[in-house]
Amino acid sequence: MKSLFWQRMDLIVRSLTPFILTLVLVVLGQVPLHIPGFAEVAPILPLMAVYFWAIYRPDLLPATAVFVAGLIQDALSGMPFGVNAAVFVIVHMVVLSQQVFFQGKSFLIIWLGFSMVAAGAVSMIWLLNAMVFTSFSSVEAAFFQYLVTVGIFPILALMLVRWQRTVLAQI
Repeated sequence: MKSLFWQRMDLIVRSLTPFILTLVLVVLGQVPLHIPGFAEVAPILPLMAVYFWAIYRPDLLPATAVFVAGLIQDALSGMPFGVNAAVFVIVHMVVLSQQVFFQGKSFLIIWLGFSMVAAGAVSMIWLLNAMVFTSFSSVEAAFFQYLVTVGIFPILALMLVRWQRTVLAQI
């Protein structure tokens, strides 16, 4: 009886890890590095997790969890409430609609797909912020944030692939 309980607990904890890892990336993205101007171009780490899990394990990171992660991102970053939540959910829906296409593709195709999704996400964040604040922020900063986000994606994707193959292999 006890072993069945612990097996269920193990399964529950493992299935929560994509959401927990996404929240960890939300927090890590807000850690001040004391590099002048870095906050404006810092990579959108949770966007990478939303994209990755929407392709490989959408059952473990549903839209409600993505929305909650976006709201927490908004709260911690000081952005208008709902901007990241909306963008993350839209990204999640778009990637889910293309999930069959991405299955079995090479990493280069996955990365290219992410670069397209990230371009749309950064543009939406930039436009939504402009609408809320009624002024445009730096296009250059948004572009460099996009470049940094796309450039870091392979590193984070590798870690998430390893996590999926080890921790989530039994689910």
